Amino acid sequence: MRKYEIMYIIRPDLEEEKREALIEELSQIFPKNDSEVIEVDEWGMRELAYEIDNYQKGYYVVMHVKATPAGRAEFERVIRMKEDIIRFLVIRDER
Repeated sequence: MRKYEIMYIIRPDLEEEKREALIEELSQIFPKNDSEVIEVDEWGMRELAYEIDNYQKGYYVVMHVKATPAGRAEFERVIRMKEDIIRFLVIRDER
């Protein structure tokens, strides 16, 4: 398993309970695929560097995970289908 740092941005107009459910749903993908979530850090609402899909703000979430290739692939497959996610990035963590 490799370590990854994942950051994703949620639409700013999403209701709080739906946002919490979305974060939980995305976090559960890894344990279901023989992977481990080390930390989920919610940065909260922040200004975007540039406008994305007519949004100037977004809710930032950063995750640190140990994932198998299948777990990472499943996460990317699922997150691409989520309309409430306006951007995401998966980076291999060399620490």
